Amino acid sequence: MVENVLWPAYFDAALTRAEGRRVAQEQAVAEPTVDEIAKAVQQVGYDATIERDGTYSREYEPRGRVLVSGTEDTAKNDLVQAVAAYIGILRGE
Repeated sequence: MVENVLWPAYFDAALTRAEGRRVAQEQAVAEPTVDEIAKAVQQVGYDATIERDGTYSREYEPRGRVLVSGTEDTAKNDLVQAVAAYIGILRGE
């Protein structure tokens, strides 16, 4: 079973690409949470598991991570872009 890991840093508008953001600045949001990411993953149609004690390798403070399962035939970048779009919708942006 293939699992993709999504970190809040991927969607954080306060970070640069070099600091770990993976979406365009227009799609990024302020201080994304693992709960928002997990909800967006479920909206896209995949199973999400939250691990709250994970720390992204480019950060010092733990913000957690979301494990996404069932993504065998989906590229990680496509998953990240779809989740970013749903986070924006969930926040009403």
